[in-house]
Amino acid sequence: MRLLFIGDVVGRAGRTVLTEELPKLRLAWGLDCVIVNGENAAGGFGITEAICADFLNAGADCVTLGNHAFDQREALVFIARQPRLIRPVNFPRGTPGAGANLIEIGDGRRVLVINAMGRTFMDAMDDPFAAVERELAACPLGAGCDAAVVDFHAEASSEKQAFAHFVDGRVSLVVGTHTHVPTADHQILPQGSGYMTDAGMTGDYDSVIGMEKEEPVRRFTTKLPTTRFEPAAGAATLCGVAVELDGNGLAAKIAPVRIGGKLAQARPAFWEA
Repeated sequence: MRLLFIGDVVGRAGRTVLTEELPKLRLAWGLDCVIVNGENAAGGFGITEAICADFLNAGADCVTLGNHAFDQREALVFIARQPRLIRPVNFPRGTPGAGANLIEIGDGRRVLVINAMGRTFMDAMDDPFAAVERELAACPLGAGCDAAVVDFHAEASSEKQAFAHFVDGRVSLVVGTHTHVPTADHQILPQGSGYMTDAGMTGDYDSVIGMEKEEPVRRFTTKLPTTRFEPAAGAATLCGVAVELDGNGLAAKIAPVRIGGKLAQARPAFWEA
């Protein structure tokens, strides 16, 4: 199975590069499954139903979220009727939507997608380790699903790494989101799970984590907010991680993806050939 995970889409610039590039990538790389983190897609804060539909129509099989999941209030309603939009599984009981779902891809195989949120330097949440453990026990890799992916939306790299070792061998890929900076530690863990501490953002990198530079700089230097944060509108880089799975649903190959914008470009050589 060929799987592509795309990091946090930020604002219009991120949406543009995603919808322009993803259809081409699905065709060129013969992708079987694409997962997109869309929690910053609507003006940098949350997602709307129309934007979610645009991502799915462009070739995403599933859209994950994070701490901004419900910044757009309409998400509280439409998430209940959109099973391919997944919010963190460790939100409190009663939160609308689901934190995990089985996504059937084109050839009939099923991918378990789980979204979880860390607790270090983040809002108080239920235990992500216990929540994900329940989902994996209910739908084990190889028995309940053909592949399993966890989007671990967290601030601290130590928490992401600890979580990755906790699920190693039981998921196909565990990938970090939230910090909007791609890390260089893509690897296959000892028990066969693909891992990357942060997939990076899909947005304009001439920015402060996707936002126009002036207001963040002003707040750091004066401690005074003056205007709203606005997403940077320059040329964006599509960032993510590419994984090829073996017959057991574990990672056989892994590589970073960076297309367009300011960052050094990166494409998986094992698919480009």
